[in-house]
Amino acid sequence: MPVYKNKKGTWYASFYYTEWNGNRKKKKKEGFKTKKEAQEYEREFIAKQNGSTDMTMGSLIELYFADCADRLKITTNENKHWLIETKILPYFADVAVRDVSPNMVRRWQNKLLKDPAGYAPTYLKSINNQLSAIMNFAIRYYGLQSNPVVLCGPFGKKKAEEMQFWTKEEFYKFIECIKDKPAGRLAFEVLFWTGMRSGELLALTLEDVDFEKSTISITKTAAQVKGQTIISDPKTTKSKRKITVPNFILALIKDYTERLVGYQPTDRIFYFTKHYLQTEMKRGCKLSGVKKIRVHDLRHSHASLLIEMGCSIKLVAERLGHENIQTTLQTYAHLYPNKQGELSAQLDESEAERMSELLINYDKNGGS
Repeated sequence: MPVYKNKKGTWYASFYYTEWNGNRKKKKKEGFKTKKEAQEYEREFIAKQNGSTDMTMGSLIELYFADCADRLKITTNENKHWLIETKILPYFADVAVRDVSPNMVRRWQNKLLKDPAGYAPTYLKSINNQLSAIMNFAIRYYGLQSNPVVLCGPFGKKKAEEMQFWTKEEFYKFIECIKDKPAGRLAFEVLFWTGMRSGELLALTLEDVDFEKSTISITKTAAQVKGQTIISDPKTTKSKRKITVPNFILALIKDYTERLVGYQPTDRIFYFTKHYLQTEMKRGCKLSGVKKIRVHDLRHSHASLLIEMGCSIKLVAERLGHENIQTTLQTYAHLYPNKQGELSAQLDESEAERMSELLINYDKNGGS
């Protein structure tokens, strides 16, 4: 593994390698301060090209990112990059793929548990799942024999301990305290009374609103990627939907957009980002004294409201844009037991007179 020193006193690596398609190419890299650094660069480059588990996790993750780039939505890729670069790479970047052991993963997990940020169990599971996906990528394409993350067993939780949502009364208290900012107030009104996702809200234009039929068409979602607003398709196929909207929400939308100077029906109604919604949520909670919830929990609040009104699980699933009804059942089934009890009571009440006659006749006939 020869490397060379140039006239400037720095080292460079110059070598041949074979590409995945069989083509032989020459690689030259300059600017290394020491001979060892140049040799390590050549060793790592060849290991990466050959798909060897001798390569570092940093190189494996570069390959993983490249593989995901054309297969996932740009917003999904951006979130994946952020999570891996902040939670996984700092710990594993320089470790050879073959040297990542269950014990090493376990120590990493313990470090996450002790982090001052106090990550939620569901978030810990998301981080852990991402590392597992990277190791599965190494198994499938680069000859890794087993997944050390899987060998460690479960970490984190798939579901939160308790679902957070507001009642109508709590929402009324909250919204009263942020009415000084009309744009924010309208955004929260729409989120609470429609159950749409915040990204879907931020992508809305006036063309999506049908005032005659009292509906809103949800066909896109907005997200921030490197400081730019990206409009893309919604989360799933079922996320594209048309929902009915209360007339007072339509009136608020109409009044708000008519006050915007130079507004065009193709322009987004809400010009801010998810960060603004989070900031206003914190402000409103502090001023009103209602319990703190996430912006996304307004979606749960809407679902809870629908269930309280007696809506079927199928209708809730369609309105929220869930891919299948099982998702809705898994998320909100715990809110339905009381409804089942109310239904039984209503059936008993409706049949009380007939059942009384049946029991009398039963006694007359000696129970036969």
